[in-house]
Amino acid sequence: MQRYLYITIICLTFFNCKNEKKTNEKLNVVTTTTMITDLIKNIGGEHINLQGLMGSGVDPHLYKASEGDVTKLANADIIFYNGLHLEGKLVEVFEKMKNKKTIAISDVLDKNTLIGSEYFASNYDPHIWFNVDYWIKATEYVTEILVDAIPDKKAVFESNRANYIKNLGALKASVHSIIKASLPKEKRILVTAHDAFNYFGRSFGFEVVGLQGLSTATEAGVQDVQKLSAFIIEKNVKAIFVESSVPKRTIEALQAAVNSKGHDVTIGGSLYSDALGNAGTKEGTYIGMFEYNVNTIVNALK
Repeated sequence: MQRYLYITIICLTFFNCKNEKKTNEKLNVVTTTTMITDLIKNIGGEHINLQGLMGSGVDPHLYKASEGDVTKLANADIIFYNGLHLEGKLVEVFEKMKNKKTIAISDVLDKNTLIGSEYFASNYDPHIWFNVDYWIKATEYVTEILVDAIPDKKAVFESNRANYIKNLGALKASVHSIIKASLPKEKRILVTAHDAFNYFGRSFGFEVVGLQGLSTATEAGVQDVQKLSAFIIEKNVKAIFVESSVPKRTIEALQAAVNSKGHDVTIGGSLYSDALGNAGTKEGTYIGMFEYNVNTIVNALK
């Protein structure tokens, strides 16, 4: 009951605010996750008013809109979100916003190519940004949306798209090169706090195991810890990883369980999974985040 009351209040707020006058003539664009915010910034640049709801270290699986977020959403001309139930507590809000242009960037992807899951609400792994080819398709998609919204900026947006896609292609080639040169196949086992890296694993040849499921709303139990600790010992895994948007206590419990059985496993570092790093830093960009993660993984496992 409380959840539906929350949704109703937000939707009433949208209805009451939808005719509020904009402060200037630029398109008001609102995004959910930091990855999407960075993507839209690279294409729209100074020609849009861009506001992201989530910041560094924020877990989108558990995120709830604040009163300030409701105002941002109400005044938006376009809202870009991930979809695939990543923003679990905002999904029904978006679905009820008939007067708004809400764009799920995952809609551009062929669902037959996505990683399925019988345990997750959408039946698909929502962590699509860890497949660079998917991110290129998302770049093409959002560019089309922005060009349609601001036709006179078509040349600028399409130029930005070409530059960004070139950079994404270079990122993908660099990651393949680093992994191939530094990490033998038998050492490509990535153990993290939750199952955020399956697309990364499929793209770059890693076996990926998460202590929690696809959503951080699922708590890891004692049996999960014991099962994964046995796997780590069997595979002789030397390092496991915490995530910036997930409490580290579960991985610390896993480390303790492994060490108690006489196998030495270290915490290899903190990876960016569901959010980028701090704004203004290299890790605060999608490309910088990806490079940081790869270097952290390779250095700990090689």
